[in-house]
Amino acid sequence: MVDPITSLTPPRFDLAEGAVWDDQTNTLLFCDILGHAIWAFDWETQALRSWVFEKTVGSFGLCKDGGLIVAHHDEILLFDKETGAREVLVQIEANDDRTRLNDGKVGPDGAFWVGTMDDRSPRKPIAALYRVAPEGTVRKIAEEIHVSNGLAWSPDGSQMFHSDSSTGRVDRYDFDPTTGALSNRTQYLQLDNTLGRPDGGTIDADGNYWSAGVSAGNVNCFSPGGNLIMSIGMPAPRPTMPCFAGPDLDHLVVTTLKPHSDPELMTKYPLSGSVFVMTPGAKGVPSHRFG
Repeated sequence: MVDPITSLTPPRFDLAEGAVWDDQTNTLLFCDILGHAIWAFDWETQALRSWVFEKTVGSFGLCKDGGLIVAHHDEILLFDKETGAREVLVQIEANDDRTRLNDGKVGPDGAFWVGTMDDRSPRKPIAALYRVAPEGTVRKIAEEIHVSNGLAWSPDGSQMFHSDSSTGRVDRYDFDPTTGALSNRTQYLQLDNTLGRPDGGTIDADGNYWSAGVSAGNVNCFSPGGNLIMSIGMPAPRPTMPCFAGPDLDHLVVTTLKPHSDPELMTKYPLSGSVFVMTPGAKGVPSHRFG
């Protein structure tokens, strides 16, 4: 049974996303895409700190050296949290002003997997999914995507999940955790606005896939076979990503956005833009690191 859902942070974020648990520092990190910032929440002291960037921060991942790899609008940065030093590793779709980098995660292969999205409305299938290797080489994995999202890997690293938020389709691939090679793409889920179009996703230790239902105000948990296990209503109408956190990885953190385009929702849900936490009775798996 899910405990009461509480807010970890004030409702200060326009588009909180990309939550990652750092088990080396007991810190929850997440980005505010529209705020051009990465935030860190100290699990013990509950102190918040942030680093501001020049452009949108679509996502990021942990590096083996303690730094971060950052999807910075149209470039991939290596970022030192202590000194603030930033190195451009590679640019992605830098010549296309219609798109920006979106959801990204470090995979079991040590590479940064990141997708783009059509940043206009209505969105068209002009985006793609990429693999950024530690040495800086980039390979396009999939294309004809509207909004690349929902990246996650099974606990043993043998399967990868990926979604297109606009179409509601979630795919599953066989994955080689040593080389990053993909095969056997199959449709895992087809989600709609009622249950919740798929935004960010994560995996628990039992291999269940958790998806932020951004259109329905809930977080959905699906079995490895694709059956709905539970749907958890959130105190904010636009959840964006679930992430298991805490020293025992038994807390589920959910980032949210502020629905600025809908004044009624903004009034009805004053906690929109907060980061929430609950204990759903499941545990997550450790984050992978780039390098």
